[in-house]
Amino acid sequence: MAKVHAKADEIIDYVTGEAVPDIGAEANRQAVERFLVEEKGWRREQIRVDAPFELVIEGEPYAATLDLLVSCGGRMVMALKCCAGSLLSREREILAAARLAADYQIPYSVVSDGRDALVMDTRTGRHLGEGLAAIPAREEIERRLDDLRFEPLDAKRLRRQKLIFRSYDSMNVNVRRQSKRKTGNR
Repeated sequence: MAKVHAKADEIIDYVTGEAVPDIGAEANRQAVERFLVEEKGWRREQIRVDAPFELVIEGEPYAATLDLLVSCGGRMVMALKCCAGSLLSREREILAAARLAADYQIPYSVVSDGRDALVMDTRTGRHLGEGLAAIPAREEIERRLDDLRFEPLDAKRLRRQKLIFRSYDSMNVNVRRQSKRKTGNR
């Protein structure tokens, strides 16, 4: 990988090695990325940064991204929202995103500020743990992969989850996404 140099208002993304704007909750995301790789054993190639997905809501396309999407065994297993501020305020957003981003519900939903985390079962919304240590490690997921449930979201809940996600996502002060729209980059 060629060495990328960051400008004064950029940092080098830990997973991708690309220069990214150092705005919003980016420093928090970098802390989560580093923790996933160095402490939880995930490989960089198993982590997608700004993973795009699209929803159709009331006949209109809505483009969105997941901050981090972790895969194992060819399946998405964990969706992460990196934020600044209250983790509880982002809980419903990441649950809805993890229920909608694939043709199945991604088993684990995580919201983290880089120092703390909430880990949830996406299907039930039940809290599985709190703190960075509660984030599943690669080896743990590999052992349990055959036991994980990759079920589609019940059609009766689909519309509501789309509206919940869009409501939260559209309120995000996502300066990174806004700067990409303005410049047409990445």
